Amino acid sequence: MPEVRLEPEVRSAVVPMRRALRRASVVLRRDLPWVGHDDPWAIFVSEVMLQQTSTSRVMEPWRRFIAFYPTPASCARAPLSDILRLWQGLGYPRRAKSLHDAARTMVEDFAGAVPSAPEDLRRLPGVGPYTAHAVASFAFERRVAVVDTNVGRVLARALANRPLRAREAQHLAESLLPRSQVAAFNQAMLDLGAQHCTKVPKCAHCPVQRQCRWRREGGGDPAPASAGVSRPQAAFAGSDRQVRGRMMAVLGAGPVNRRTFARQLADVDPTRRERLLAQLVRDGLVRVGDQRVSLSGDDPSRH
Repeated sequence: MPEVRLEPEVRSAVVPMRRALRRASVVLRRDLPWVGHDDPWAIFVSEVMLQQTSTSRVMEPWRRFIAFYPTPASCARAPLSDILRLWQGLGYPRRAKSLHDAARTMVEDFAGAVPSAPEDLRRLPGVGPYTAHAVASFAFERRVAVVDTNVGRVLARALANRPLRAREAQHLAESLLPRSQVAAFNQAMLDLGAQHCTKVPKCAHCPVQRQCRWRREGGGDPAPASAGVSRPQAAFAGSDRQVRGRMMAVLGAGPVNRRTFARQLADVDPTRRERLLAQLVRDGLVRVGDQRVSLSGDDPSRH
């Protein structure tokens, strides 16, 4: 793979930005319950929950989940249906199954502990490059850069003032890392992007505005076309995601017969209902018998 080369203007912006961000880290820090937490499992759960979900929606579900399942072993022992019920309201229930599967892998392959190396974390179901780096950094102080949508905007605007490809963004983030207190620095980058370098930027009160190349040089916003910056999601209302969520909520009360299931979703076109139900079955979230529909892990004969 060819080496990533950064132009001199970008390289020269790294040190001033690093210093400014370290100075601003205290005022940037958000009051999030998993920040600075000393339990790798608690941090791992937070990172899985934060995938495609805002921090405000995650805080209370995270607290509940950690109270019910304080270790990978306790999560691995639970039936998937219990995990799915506790997950309701967060959306994307496949993440709940991935978390359950990851806990089982930790028990089977890592002596019941969260692995610390990014390459081992990548072996866990549902863990991609971002989550692996985030857990390695925040739980184990590994010197790895954490690049998500928030950080992608900061890098493209403040340092490059141009769109960045994925490998460029990762390389630039790694170049920016300090020699020590890497986890706190990565968190400051996330906090800056979440609070100031937002989709509609709030430059006037940004604590690192003097170091921002886009603010100094002007031009079109480079963030939307950069790697790591997510594209807008389709509307939720009326979407397949919403209908699947309704199906999971119905089954959260317990197994039901096919006729009752159809009646509770009578406003959904039957062809669409069966297609989405089949998706949930393929994802391993739902079981369908001759007469009953249930969450995976439930006893279909109960209720």
